[in-house]
Amino acid sequence: MCTDTNRSIGMSTTEPTTRTSPIADCRVGFVGKLGGVNRKEARRLVRDYGGVMVDPVDATVDLIVLGADELPIGDLEDQINPQILEAVSAGKMTVISETELWQQLGCVEEESDAKRLYTPAMLAHLLDVSITTIRRWHRRGLITPSRQVHKLPYFDFQEVSSAQRIAKLVSAGASPDAIESKLMSLASLYPNIERPLSQLSVIVEGKNLLLQQGGGLIEPGGQKLFDFDTDQAEEQDTRNPEVLSFEPERQSIERLNTPDEFLELAIQCEDDDDLDAAAEVYRAMCLAFGPGPDACFRLAELLYQQGDLTGARERYFMAVELDESFVEARASLGCVLVELRQLELAYSVFSGALLHHEDYPDVQYHMARLLDEMQQSEEADLHWQRFLTLAPKSPWANEARERLGLQRTDGN
Repeated sequence: MCTDTNRSIGMSTTEPTTRTSPIADCRVGFVGKLGGVNRKEARRLVRDYGGVMVDPVDATVDLIVLGADELPIGDLEDQINPQILEAVSAGKMTVISETELWQQLGCVEEESDAKRLYTPAMLAHLLDVSITTIRRWHRRGLITPSRQVHKLPYFDFQEVSSAQRIAKLVSAGASPDAIESKLMSLASLYPNIERPLSQLSVIVEGKNLLLQQGGGLIEPGGQKLFDFDTDQAEEQDTRNPEVLSFEPERQSIERLNTPDEFLELAIQCEDDDDLDAAAEVYRAMCLAFGPGPDACFRLAELLYQQGDLTGARERYFMAVELDESFVEARASLGCVLVELRQLELAYSVFSGALLHHEDYPDVQYHMARLLDEMQQSEEADLHWQRFLTLAPKSPWANEARERLGLQRTDGN
């Protein structure tokens, strides 16, 4: 008799045994196209975990597994015998997805909100801010990626919560400099906390950060108020020296000596929406220390924001030439080339990005859209499906589902 298939055994680092397998003595049938393995590999995995694969599916199966790209059971009448459908409806057979099976066998990690990863582009779309804003927050240390692949940061669900608070503060008029200052204050009060916005009980009210503790809000004498309004902050500083408030003055380029000083000045200019000045700082930095991939990439971003697509294209090219594994620069270059209608070149650029980082969901998405535009729908399908596998909760996932003729889901 098949064991409980609703029980997940988690990630496994040991050889499978029938004692721990949720499909021990289970007759398993697969329906539809598999996304993670081919049929031969599926048969081997089922056998290794003590089950028997039945192909084609017949009335003797205990468990039906739907391929990763298939529709719910009600839409598969043409692939499953009516008697089997009746047995499923009567509860005599269990139906799960391919992903659920691999999770239960410990072959892949269970997905949860806490483990979703977002690229800068996904996070920007989710928060309705520009991708350059997300990158600037990252450079300032306001948000921290859980991991990086070829310079591409991935943010977990916990950091999305921090970004949402930062976006709320910025929309209320708080400057990134002031936010950084207040986070430094929180960090000094709680030195063991790495990410105060997500790890502490922080409430955003207008331009204020209120730290909740023990059922109340902390300020001097019982409550600490972190205020981003300059005038109010100055008044509070006279009462509470732990609260910092400052807006650093810009230095002149002539007085800068190190790459970090150039970067800080450029970021200040970007925060002030003075993109021309920021671009000049990056150009001066390249002249002083030689062009580097990061400086070229940041300059390309500014040129793109200013509508200079050809200038952005050349700087993105430079970033990739200086660091061929810079996948985010490759992705941005491909998008600019699409806008410039250089589609064949864009295809080559996206292909190069995927050679370095096949699991980059943004590039899979952009490649799929490009191939559709180039009327190569069969190849596009592969990238749409791959994108959904990599980022099923992405803000763009429903577009992929609609393109593939799959059912939309809510709550992305």
